Amino acid sequence: MSDDKNIEKPKVSARRSALKAGLKLGGLAAAGTAGSGAIIKSAVAADQSKPDPLITEIQDWNRYMGDGVDSNPYGLPSKFESEVVRRDVAWLTADAKSSVNFTPLHALDGIITPNGLCFERHHGGVAQIAPSDHRLMINGLVDHPLVFTMEDIARFPRENHTYFLECAANSGMEWRGAQLNGCQFTHGMVHNVVYTGVKLKHLLDEAGVKARGKWLLPEGADPAHMTRSIPIEKALDDCLVAFKMNGEALRPEQGYPLRLVVPGWEGNMWVKWLRRFEVGDQPWHHREETSKYTDLLADGRARRFTWEMDVKSVITNPSPQAPIMHGKGRTVITGLAWSGHGTIKRVDVSTDGGRNWVTARLDGPSFSKSVHRFYYDFDWDGRDMYLQSRAIDNHGNIQPTKNALRLARGENSIYHNNGIQTWHVRGDGSAENVEIS
Repeated sequence: MSDDKNIEKPKVSARRSALKAGLKLGGLAAAGTAGSGAIIKSAVAADQSKPDPLITEIQDWNRYMGDGVDSNPYGLPSKFESEVVRRDVAWLTADAKSSVNFTPLHALDGIITPNGLCFERHHGGVAQIAPSDHRLMINGLVDHPLVFTMEDIARFPRENHTYFLECAANSGMEWRGAQLNGCQFTHGMVHNVVYTGVKLKHLLDEAGVKARGKWLLPEGADPAHMTRSIPIEKALDDCLVAFKMNGEALRPEQGYPLRLVVPGWEGNMWVKWLRRFEVGDQPWHHREETSKYTDLLADGRARRFTWEMDVKSVITNPSPQAPIMHGKGRTVITGLAWSGHGTIKRVDVSTDGGRNWVTARLDGPSFSKSVHRFYYDFDWDGRDMYLQSRAIDNHGNIQPTKNALRLARGENSIYHNNGIQTWHVRGDGSAENVEIS
């Protein structure tokens, strides 16, 4: 990586509109790599002539007894983490019952999203359904139309799989330029959890899909119903009918008591509050809701059946909501990478807007169609940086630049934007969403 202090700064355009949501600006700046044995000095330890009362004096948490084991029957995060919550963008949709909020990616680490922080996307609000009242029906081109209770489904062989779920509109506001100042808002319509459920194939085998049955229409029990067309090959491959996430029952906003899991494919197909499957011989194009997720190209044509989520990554920290607070010295860049085609093979990081790249360190479990955590540890010398990450999956798919994506598809769509994100990190540690021209 270049250390040339006279390197020309890339031309950038700042975001057109910032969120007025009390966001904390944050960031980082330029870089030489330091050895793993470098000594990291804290600001507190720098002046040993002044005793630190947090070390030398007894504090309240040393002096008084805390709460007992039954004070919080369902555990809660620390009160000092109260800012780590999902957030919405009020002007994004006309009604909160058909809207979205965003996962606080900048405040998380590892690969598993806590259940209470998984983004929500609803089309008719959250349905509240007692599991004893819930039913799942399979009809259409089957030998034996069936209705399952939750108890019936729980008797099938269970499996556990870790998958990401990403809304097709994730990063959709960025197609025409830098818009939202924070990775929670540019990339926060994604989460990654361990699902427990039964293979959809087992339920379909029980019903007996006829030879003419080539498509599946899942339907939700919420007011929007959310019917979607899914090829039978995908349904019989790796789809799950899930009733737990991260070991506990689905949250109501995530489809309790039952949802469909469609690994690697866009989130609108992961039907929540799942109540019915209809088997047919063709996709349900005549229904508006099954065809609305198309990608309009510059020439007026539309990409259809763009189900798979392409290889993508984002640096989550430092970023506009996660500033560098410690000043120069040892710094950790971290982020997430994922691909609907399989696993992540490599992630590269650039501190100069894509002129030079270094290979990041992948850490933690590597599951197919799951997010991967990457890190780049280095010594920051206080110069401005233009941070980018570029993911490559095990099939050789490479995350494109935003300009390359626009050249291929135009700017009419709001879906399937997997372009490389740029954060401009200033010498004071703050960061902003910008575009490299």
